[in-house]
Amino acid sequence: MTTTSTPRLSAGAWREGDPVGDRRFQSVGAVELEAGGRLPDVTVAYETWGTLNEARDNAVLVEHALTGDSHVHGPSGPGHPTSGWWDGLIGPGCPFDTDSHFVVAANVLGGCQGTTGPSSRAPDGRPWGSRFPFLTIRDQVQVEALLSDHLGIERWQAVLGGSMGGMRALEWAVTHPGRVDTAVVLASTAYATAEQIAWCQSQLLAIRSDPGFRGGDYYEQGRGPDDGLGIARRIAHITYRSELELHDRFGRVPQGAEDPLGGGGRYAVESYLDHHAGKIRGRFDANSYVVLTEAMNSHDIGRGRGGVRAALSGATARVVVASVDSDRLYPPRLSEEIAAAAPSAEHHSITSPYGHDGFLIETDQVGRILRRVVGRPAKARDIG
Repeated sequence: MTTTSTPRLSAGAWREGDPVGDRRFQSVGAVELEAGGRLPDVTVAYETWGTLNEARDNAVLVEHALTGDSHVHGPSGPGHPTSGWWDGLIGPGCPFDTDSHFVVAANVLGGCQGTTGPSSRAPDGRPWGSRFPFLTIRDQVQVEALLSDHLGIERWQAVLGGSMGGMRALEWAVTHPGRVDTAVVLASTAYATAEQIAWCQSQLLAIRSDPGFRGGDYYEQGRGPDDGLGIARRIAHITYRSELELHDRFGRVPQGAEDPLGGGGRYAVESYLDHHAGKIRGRFDANSYVVLTEAMNSHDIGRGRGGVRAALSGATARVVVASVDSDRLYPPRLSEEIAAAAPSAEHHSITSPYGHDGFLIETDQVGRILRRVVGRPAKARDIG
């Protein structure tokens, strides 16, 4: 990738000329999309840990959630505004032991951290913006399969992810049954439910109703839909946590010396949501938020396959599902449905007061599951 400086067009998007950090880049060529669109040249940003062994059978693909990226493990720094979102699971002696495993994580198609997305430049040199085509989860997996081909990985020892990442892990098991040994699906679902779509609608409307959105063509206007993106994140974050955790953590306590009576101050929980709204504006692009949210809404493993049960019955991989007992966005019943339909499936429960975010926070419990279900391949050897 070029390191020539380019103007900052979106505060939350990585752009060519920004520090690369630990990213690598791979062009996978043109991609025909499920809904009928086409991307003429897709670039994938990805990171790796460990070494691919000579047999090429020790590779693990980690799938990130909605506002995640390829930086699963490692410190913050130039190119990476935050530290790894799943630190503690990758490294020597960790569940994915880099002395044995070769771990890959790619920024998803439609994202904003180096993989082709709405903030990327189209063939005419301008950001895609409103012209970026509609994506589905299957499109994203297609691009990951193309990346796998370029990396020389014919079969993954494991594909795993939570939330939107779990959708892709499950899609891998159904679309490419011969390329996955084990699919680990954390706090996710086989299809987007009516309630999940309903929560997403309010987030999408918040962004699109912001005058700064300009139909998606805001990159060269100086300021994008920061307020709308912040509201969307507030709505989403409430669904990511449990009612009891918010109650126990914040109750009705005012924020510092602020007095909520009379409308002049905030409650502590409001300050908490404001904090997360401010963080998202600095590390994520609003158009990517829209594109990826709509991709999640499109998720239905049974579409065109005779329904969910019929689709999952064809999965030959070992399917491991894990739900969070306090998750109100992806409740345990959805994981139980997957486990009941997939032939070689098992269901684990993660105990957590944190709700949906438990799959990110309870790394000890997640790590124990991963150690049990993902075997240790032969020690990696450098293949050059």
